[in-house]
Amino acid sequence: MKQIKPFILKLIAALSLALSITAVVQTTTNNNTQTVQAARKLSKTEKAAKNWIAMQESGGNYSARNGSCYGKYQLNIGYLHGDYSKKNQDRTADNYVYGRYGSWVNAKRFWLAHNWY
Repeated sequence: MKQIKPFILKLIAALSLALSITAVVQTTTNNNTQTVQAARKLSKTEKAAKNWIAMQESGGNYSARNGSCYGKYQLNIGYLHGDYSKKNQDRTADNYVYGRYGSWVNAKRFWLAHNWY
């Protein structure tokens, strides 16, 4: 009986560690997938939808501000992590849109139905 208790504690610790590693790997994989999707070249239709949304949100102004939203795509300031550069705004907007809607075209459809994306 004395030997079973330490064995069970070690087993629980090992399972906890394995589950933690699995969660980290899944999160990293999801983030990398979104970044890869966002880095791909946009079709003319995707570019048009992206530009349309930017014009609705900010008139295409990378410095536009509305409450806690900032930039060309009016992203929540927290999403930009203090980097307000054009490159980061574009990358962050792509990641957000591909993660939430799957495409800029789908995001535009949502915007047309709800007046936000």
